[in-house]
Amino acid sequence: MYPDAFEYHAPETVDEAIETLEAHGDREVVPIAGGHSLLPTMKSGLASPDVVVDLSNVDELHDISRDDDVTRIGAMTEYAVIADDERFQEDNPVVAEAAAVIGDLQVRNVGTIGGNLAHSDPAADLPAAVLAADATVHARGPDGERTISADDFFVAMFTSALEEGELLTTVEIPHLGHDDVGVYLKKASDSSGYALVGVAAVLETDGDAIAGARVAANGAFGHAMRLTSVEEHLDGESLDEEELAAEAAALATDGVEPYQLMDDEQASAEFRAHLLEVYVERALEEAIDRVSG
Repeated sequence: MYPDAFEYHAPETVDEAIETLEAHGDREVVPIAGGHSLLPTMKSGLASPDVVVDLSNVDELHDISRDDDVTRIGAMTEYAVIADDERFQEDNPVVAEAAAVIGDLQVRNVGTIGGNLAHSDPAADLPAAVLAADATVHARGPDGERTISADDFFVAMFTSALEEGELLTTVEIPHLGHDDVGVYLKKASDSSGYALVGVAAVLETDGDAIAGARVAANGAFGHAMRLTSVEEHLDGESLDEEELAAEAAALATDGVEPYQLMDDEQASAEFRAHLLEVYVERALEEAIDRVSG
């Protein structure tokens, strides 16, 4: 199926892109990054924008910068850049590991972190990873610049906290401490490669104890979210506790109502709940092994 005809613009600066988004009145205007998320919905008829604003020529959205504590990733940075870079693997492993399992090589060479996060697809891999990494999203729009915690960014299925006319410009990710670890694991759909369930876990350690934990899931719910009951159970516990991962994983659906779990032709809500517990346990076991190793 071919998408409906649309007007095309390719601005060269963020300000020009924002002006273009504003300039079309009541017409439906959408930005496009790599197209990994938008184009399939256009081809299937689920999206039919009047105007498409291509961000690929906006140089500042491709920038990556680092200091001692954080990495700042431009919104147009491709998955492959994040997955293959040794600095990302060392400083931001949970995000690098999530990027490495998105689609195939062709997808990773085209899809971008900004498009992935802004789309807020419940089955996408990076939203859970940036939640676990305690990332911050920077946006710019007609009213200026805004900073949004990853905790507040994913609002609902295919809905982010970006307001009309705003563009995601940068994702800021804190570096892990020397003895801290990050892990991302997923159970992918055999047909689509998207996550039936994905789990991202970051453990901060102090000697043989867990000083803090951030654990998030995608695929299981209408949008990526943190598993706070799991985190609270882990906080302060000894890494040597034999059943720690299993005990924490048993709390993966704590406080979750059945209707909050995804239930579709890919997997039932019941099966997703089972997968969530399994993959939380596996991710935590892997994280603990990495600390011990």
